[in-house]
Amino acid sequence: MSAPRRIASLLASGTEILYGLGLGECVVAVSHECDWPPDCAGKPRVTFTNVCTTAASSAIDVQVREMLAGGAPLYEIDVEQLVALEPNLIVTQAQCDVCAVKYEDVVSLVQPAAPLAGVPVVALNPFTLGDVLADIERVGSATGCETEAAGYVNQLRRRLDAVRAVTCDMHRDQRPLVACIEWIEPLMIAANWMPEMIELVGARQCWSEAGRHSTYTPWEQLIASDPEVIVVMPCGFDLERTLSEARRLEEFPGWSNLQAVRSGRVYACDGNAYFNRSGPRLVDSVELLVRLVHPQRFGMTGDEPGEANVWRRLTIAAPRAASGR
Repeated sequence: MSAPRRIASLLASGTEILYGLGLGECVVAVSHECDWPPDCAGKPRVTFTNVCTTAASSAIDVQVREMLAGGAPLYEIDVEQLVALEPNLIVTQAQCDVCAVKYEDVVSLVQPAAPLAGVPVVALNPFTLGDVLADIERVGSATGCETEAAGYVNQLRRRLDAVRAVTCDMHRDQRPLVACIEWIEPLMIAANWMPEMIELVGARQCWSEAGRHSTYTPWEQLIASDPEVIVVMPCGFDLERTLSEARRLEEFPGWSNLQAVRSGRVYACDGNAYFNRSGPRLVDSVELLVRLVHPQRFGMTGDEPGEANVWRRLTIAAPRAASGR
Protein backbone atom coordinates (compact mmCIF):
# COMPACT_ATOMS: atom_id res chain seq x y z
CA MET A 1 0.00 0.00 0.00
CA SER A 2 1.31 3.41 -0.93
CA ALA A 3 1.86 5.99 1.79
CA PRO A 4 -1.16 8.25 2.38
CA ARG A 5 -0.80 11.65 0.79
CA ARG A 6 -4.11 13.25 1.78
CA ILE A 7 -4.18 13.47 5.56
CA ALA A 8 -6.89 14.95 7.78
CA SER A 9 -5.67 15.92 11.24
CA LEU A 10 -8.48 16.39 13.76
CA LEU A 11 -6.10 17.17 16.60
CA ALA A 12 -3.70 20.07 17.18
CA SER A 13 -0.89 17.86 18.45
CA GLY A 14 -1.39 15.54 15.50
CA THR A 15 -0.93 18.47 13.13
CA GLU A 16 2.31 19.43 14.89
CA ILE A 17 3.58 15.88 14.57
CA LEU A 18 2.73 15.70 10.86
CA TYR A 19 4.50 18.97 10.14
CA GLY A 20 7.44 17.85 12.27
CA LEU A 21 7.75 14.82 9.99
CA GLY A 22 7.78 17.05 6.91
CA LEU A 23 4.24 16.13 5.85
CA GLY A 24 2.71 19.61 5.90
CA GLU A 25 1.94 19.56 2.19
CA CYS A 26 0.02 16.31 2.64
CA VAL A 27 -2.31 17.74 5.28
CA VAL A 28 -5.62 18.57 3.56
CA ALA A 29 -7.70 19.32 6.67
CA VAL A 30 -7.16 20.35 10.28
CA SER A 31 -9.23 20.94 13.41
CA HIS A 32 -10.57 24.29 14.61
CA GLU A 33 -7.84 24.30 17.28
CA CYS A 34 -4.85 23.72 15.00
CA ASP A 35 -2.64 26.81 15.12
CA TRP A 36 0.92 25.49 14.94
CA PRO A 37 3.02 25.67 12.93
CA PRO A 38 1.78 28.91 11.32
CA ASP A 39 1.82 27.23 7.89
CA CYS A 40 -1.33 25.28 8.83
CA ALA A 41 -3.39 28.47 9.11
CA GLY A 42 -4.73 28.25 5.57
CA LYS A 43 -5.86 24.62 5.77
CA PRO A 44 -9.61 23.82 5.72
CA ARG A 45 -11.04 23.42 9.25
CA VAL A 46 -13.32 20.42 9.57
CA THR A 47 -14.22 20.46 13.26
CA PHE A 48 -15.99 22.99 15.48
CA THR A 49 -16.90 23.40 19.14
CA ASN A 50 -20.29 23.79 20.77
CA VAL A 51 -18.73 25.13 23.98
CA CYS A 52 -18.80 28.86 24.70
CA THR A 53 -15.05 29.22 25.15
CA THR A 54 -15.20 32.93 25.96
CA ALA A 55 -17.01 32.30 29.25
CA ALA A 56 -15.25 32.30 32.63
CA SER A 57 -13.57 29.12 33.87
CA SER A 58 -16.41 28.26 36.24
CA ALA A 59 -19.05 28.78 33.55
CA ILE A 60 -17.16 26.65 31.02
CA ASP A 61 -16.88 23.86 33.59
CA VAL A 62 -20.62 23.92 34.29
CA GLN A 63 -21.43 23.99 30.59
CA VAL A 64 -19.15 21.06 29.79
CA ARG A 65 -20.50 18.93 32.63
CA GLU A 66 -24.11 19.65 31.66
CA MET A 67 -23.44 18.83 28.00
CA LEU A 68 -21.70 15.57 28.88
CA ALA A 69 -24.49 14.59 31.27
CA GLY A 70 -27.07 15.28 28.58
CA GLY A 71 -25.17 13.46 25.86
CA ALA A 72 -24.64 16.61 23.80
CA PRO A 73 -21.44 16.73 21.72
CA LEU A 74 -18.77 19.19 22.82
CA TYR A 75 -17.17 19.05 19.37
CA GLU A 76 -18.46 18.08 15.95
CA ILE A 77 -17.09 17.25 12.52
CA ASP A 78 -18.02 19.05 9.33
CA VAL A 79 -18.66 15.75 7.60
CA GLU A 80 -19.59 17.22 4.23
CA GLN A 81 -16.35 19.18 3.95
CA LEU A 82 -14.22 16.31 5.25
CA VAL A 83 -15.72 13.89 2.72
CA ALA A 84 -15.17 16.38 -0.10
CA LEU A 85 -11.47 16.62 0.80
CA GLU A 86 -11.08 12.85 0.27
CA PRO A 87 -8.49 12.03 2.95
CA ASN A 88 -6.82 8.64 2.84
CA LEU A 89 -5.64 8.89 6.46
CA ILE A 90 -7.26 10.49 9.51
CA VAL A 91 -5.27 11.41 12.63
CA THR A 92 -7.37 11.88 15.75
CA GLN A 93 -7.29 11.11 19.49
CA ALA A 94 -8.83 8.77 22.05
CA GLN A 95 -7.38 10.39 25.17
CA CYS A 96 -9.90 13.03 26.27
CA ASP A 97 -13.47 13.65 25.11
CA VAL A 98 -13.35 17.11 26.71
CA CYS A 99 -10.38 18.20 24.59
CA ALA A 100 -11.23 17.23 21.01
CA VAL A 101 -13.61 15.31 18.76
CA LYS A 102 -14.57 11.93 20.21
CA TYR A 103 -12.84 8.89 18.78
CA GLU A 104 -16.20 7.13 18.35
CA ASP A 105 -17.47 9.98 16.17
CA VAL A 106 -14.47 9.57 13.87
CA VAL A 107 -14.78 5.79 13.70
CA SER A 108 -18.43 6.12 12.67
CA LEU A 109 -17.28 7.89 9.49
CA VAL A 110 -15.09 5.02 8.33
CA GLN A 111 -17.49 2.12 8.89
CA PRO A 112 -18.28 -0.01 5.80
CA ALA A 113 -21.46 1.93 4.90
CA ALA A 114 -20.15 5.33 5.98
CA PRO A 115 -19.01 8.19 3.67
CA LEU A 116 -15.30 7.59 4.36
CA ALA A 117 -15.51 3.80 4.45
CA GLY A 118 -12.18 2.09 4.92
CA VAL A 119 -10.07 5.20 5.50
CA PRO A 120 -7.40 4.30 8.10
CA VAL A 121 -7.56 6.12 11.45
CA VAL A 122 -4.59 6.74 13.73
CA ALA A 123 -5.82 7.60 17.24
CA LEU A 124 -3.30 9.16 19.61
CA ASN A 125 -3.81 8.30 23.28
CA PRO A 126 -0.86 9.62 25.31
CA PHE A 127 -0.64 9.83 29.10
CA THR A 128 3.14 10.16 29.50
CA LEU A 129 6.08 11.75 27.69
CA GLY A 130 7.04 8.31 26.46
CA ASP A 131 3.57 7.88 24.99
CA VAL A 132 3.92 11.15 23.08
CA LEU A 133 7.21 10.02 21.55
CA ALA A 134 5.65 6.65 20.71
CA ASP A 135 2.77 8.47 18.99
CA ILE A 136 5.25 10.25 16.74
CA GLU A 137 6.63 6.87 15.73
CA ARG A 138 3.10 5.53 15.15
CA VAL A 139 2.26 8.44 12.86
CA GLY A 140 5.58 7.89 11.10
CA SER A 141 4.71 4.25 10.54
CA ALA A 142 1.22 5.08 9.23
CA THR A 143 2.61 7.60 6.75
CA GLY A 144 5.66 5.71 5.55
CA CYS A 145 8.00 8.09 7.36
CA GLU A 146 9.58 5.65 9.81
CA THR A 147 13.09 7.00 9.27
CA GLU A 148 12.02 10.61 9.71
CA ALA A 149 10.05 9.70 12.85
CA ALA A 150 12.99 7.86 14.38
CA GLY A 151 15.27 10.83 13.78
CA TYR A 152 12.70 13.28 15.16
CA VAL A 153 12.16 11.21 18.30
CA ASN A 154 15.89 10.86 18.88
CA GLN A 155 16.29 14.62 18.62
CA LEU A 156 13.53 15.18 21.18
CA ARG A 157 14.98 12.52 23.50
CA ARG A 158 18.38 14.21 23.42
CA ARG A 159 16.81 17.48 24.53
CA LEU A 160 15.02 15.73 27.41
CA ASP A 161 18.23 13.94 28.37
CA ALA A 162 20.09 17.27 28.44
CA VAL A 163 17.66 18.57 31.07
CA ARG A 164 17.77 15.32 33.02
CA ALA A 165 21.57 15.39 33.09
CA VAL A 166 21.50 18.75 34.89
CA THR A 167 18.79 17.92 37.44
CA CYS A 168 19.18 14.22 38.21
CA ASP A 169 21.70 14.74 41.02
CA MET A 170 19.72 17.40 42.89
CA HIS A 171 19.03 16.66 46.55
CA ARG A 172 15.51 16.86 47.91
CA ASP A 173 16.15 20.23 49.54
CA GLN A 174 17.10 21.59 46.10
CA ARG A 175 13.83 20.41 44.58
CA PRO A 176 11.02 22.94 45.19
CA LEU A 177 7.44 21.83 45.60
CA VAL A 178 5.57 22.79 42.40
CA ALA A 179 1.85 23.04 41.72
CA CYS A 180 0.75 23.21 38.08
CA ILE A 181 -2.81 24.52 37.82
CA GLU A 182 -4.59 23.07 34.78
CA TRP A 183 -7.94 24.70 35.55
CA ILE A 184 -8.68 27.64 37.82
CA GLU A 185 -12.30 27.32 38.87
CA PRO A 186 -12.93 24.67 39.98
CA LEU A 187 -9.30 23.95 40.76
CA MET A 188 -7.56 21.15 38.90
CA ILE A 189 -3.92 20.20 39.40
CA ALA A 190 -2.34 18.84 36.21
CA ALA A 191 -1.75 15.11 35.90
CA ASN A 192 -1.07 13.01 32.77
CA TRP A 193 2.57 13.79 31.82
CA MET A 194 2.97 16.81 34.13
CA PRO A 195 4.12 14.93 37.29
CA GLU A 196 6.80 13.25 35.15
CA MET A 197 7.87 16.61 33.72
CA ILE A 198 8.05 18.19 37.18
CA GLU A 199 10.28 15.41 38.45
CA LEU A 200 12.43 15.60 35.32
CA VAL A 201 13.16 19.31 35.88
CA GLY A 202 14.33 18.74 39.45
CA ALA A 203 11.22 19.49 41.48
CA ARG A 204 8.53 17.81 43.58
CA GLN A 205 4.91 17.85 42.48
CA CYS A 206 1.67 18.30 44.38
CA TRP A 207 -0.61 15.24 44.62
CA SER A 208 -1.43 14.42 40.99
CA GLU A 209 -0.56 11.00 39.63
CA ALA A 210 1.45 10.51 36.46
CA GLY A 211 -0.29 8.68 33.64
CA ARG A 212 -3.81 9.51 34.83
CA HIS A 213 -6.35 12.17 33.92
CA SER A 214 -6.32 15.40 35.89
CA THR A 215 -9.03 15.65 38.55
CA TYR A 216 -10.65 18.33 40.69
CA THR A 217 -8.60 19.35 43.74
CA PRO A 218 -10.00 20.94 46.90
CA TRP A 219 -8.72 24.49 47.30
CA GLU A 220 -7.83 23.74 50.92
CA GLN A 221 -5.40 21.10 49.69
CA LEU A 222 -3.41 23.66 47.73
CA ILE A 223 -3.29 25.95 50.76
CA ALA A 224 -2.20 23.14 53.07
CA SER A 225 0.63 22.03 50.78
CA ASP A 226 1.94 25.61 50.39
CA PRO A 227 3.91 25.11 47.14
CA GLU A 228 7.11 27.03 46.51
CA VAL A 229 6.36 27.48 42.80
CA ILE A 230 2.97 27.73 41.09
CA VAL A 231 2.51 27.51 37.33
CA VAL A 232 -0.92 28.59 36.08
CA MET A 233 -1.49 26.89 32.72
CA PRO A 234 -5.20 26.35 32.03
CA CYS A 235 -5.96 23.90 29.26
CA GLY A 236 -7.03 25.68 26.08
CA PHE A 237 -6.09 29.20 27.25
CA ASP A 238 -3.38 31.32 25.67
CA LEU A 239 -1.24 33.61 27.81
CA GLU A 240 -3.51 36.66 27.73
CA ARG A 241 -6.55 34.60 28.64
CA THR A 242 -4.60 32.93 31.43
CA LEU A 243 -3.48 36.30 32.83
CA SER A 244 -7.08 37.46 32.87
CA GLU A 245 -8.47 34.31 34.51
CA ALA A 246 -5.59 34.05 37.00
CA ARG A 247 -6.74 37.24 38.73
CA ARG A 248 -9.59 35.16 40.10
CA LEU A 249 -7.05 33.32 42.27
CA GLU A 250 -6.42 36.48 44.27
CA GLU A 251 -9.98 36.28 45.59
CA PHE A 252 -9.61 32.77 47.02
CA PRO A 253 -8.97 32.48 50.78
CA GLY A 254 -5.31 32.08 51.72
CA TRP A 255 -3.89 32.83 48.25
CA SER A 256 -1.81 35.83 49.30
CA ASN A 257 -0.24 33.84 52.16
CA LEU A 258 1.18 31.07 49.97
CA GLN A 259 4.97 31.14 49.89
CA ALA A 260 4.99 30.99 46.07
CA VAL A 261 2.88 34.14 45.99
CA ARG A 262 4.90 35.96 48.65
CA SER A 263 8.19 35.15 46.93
CA GLY A 264 6.98 36.13 43.45
CA ARG A 265 7.20 32.62 42.06
CA VAL A 266 3.78 32.34 40.43
CA TYR A 267 3.91 32.14 36.66
CA ALA A 268 1.15 32.37 34.07
CA CYS A 269 1.83 30.33 30.92
CA ASP A 270 0.27 29.67 27.55
CA GLY A 271 -1.28 26.33 28.49
CA ASN A 272 -2.84 25.89 25.08
CA ALA A 273 0.43 25.81 23.16
CA TYR A 274 2.52 24.28 25.95
CA PHE A 275 2.07 21.80 28.81
CA ASN A 276 -1.44 20.63 27.83
CA ARG A 277 -0.94 19.90 24.13
CA SER A 278 0.34 16.36 23.84
CA GLY A 279 2.74 16.89 20.96
CA PRO A 280 6.41 17.69 20.30
CA ARG A 281 6.24 21.02 22.12
CA LEU A 282 6.00 19.18 25.42
CA VAL A 283 9.77 19.09 25.11
CA ASP A 284 9.77 22.89 24.78
CA SER A 285 7.55 22.89 27.86
CA VAL A 286 10.13 20.91 29.83
CA GLU A 287 12.84 23.37 28.82
CA LEU A 288 10.64 26.27 29.91
CA LEU A 289 9.61 24.63 33.19
CA VAL A 290 13.18 23.91 34.27
CA ARG A 291 14.03 27.60 33.91
CA LEU A 292 10.96 28.68 35.86
CA VAL A 293 11.73 26.20 38.64
CA HIS A 294 15.50 26.82 38.76
CA PRO A 295 15.96 30.40 37.45
CA GLN A 296 19.35 31.00 39.08
CA ARG A 297 20.83 27.71 37.94
CA PHE A 298 19.72 28.33 34.35
CA GLY A 299 20.64 32.00 34.23
CA MET A 300 17.11 33.41 34.19
CA THR A 301 16.67 36.29 36.62
CA GLY A 302 13.66 38.10 35.16
CA ASP A 303 10.93 37.84 32.58
CA GLU A 304 12.71 37.14 29.32
CA PRO A 305 11.68 39.54 26.51
CA GLY A 306 11.82 36.81 23.91
CA GLU A 307 9.13 34.82 25.72
CA ALA A 308 6.64 37.61 26.31
CA ASN A 309 3.87 35.62 24.61
CA VAL A 310 4.72 32.37 26.40
CA TRP A 311 4.84 33.18 30.11
CA ARG A 312 4.60 36.03 32.56
CA ARG A 313 5.28 36.42 36.27
CA LEU A 314 2.12 37.06 38.28
CA THR A 315 2.25 39.73 40.97
CA ILE A 316 -0.09 40.33 43.89
CA ALA A 317 -2.56 43.13 43.30
CA ALA A 318 -2.09 46.08 45.63
CA PRO A 319 -4.63 46.17 48.49
CA ARG A 320 -7.53 48.50 47.90
CA ALA A 321 -7.30 51.77 49.76
CA ALA A 322 -9.81 52.26 52.56
CA SER A 323 -12.72 54.55 51.76
CA GLY A 324 -12.48 58.09 53.16
CA ARG A 325 -16.18 58.22 53.81
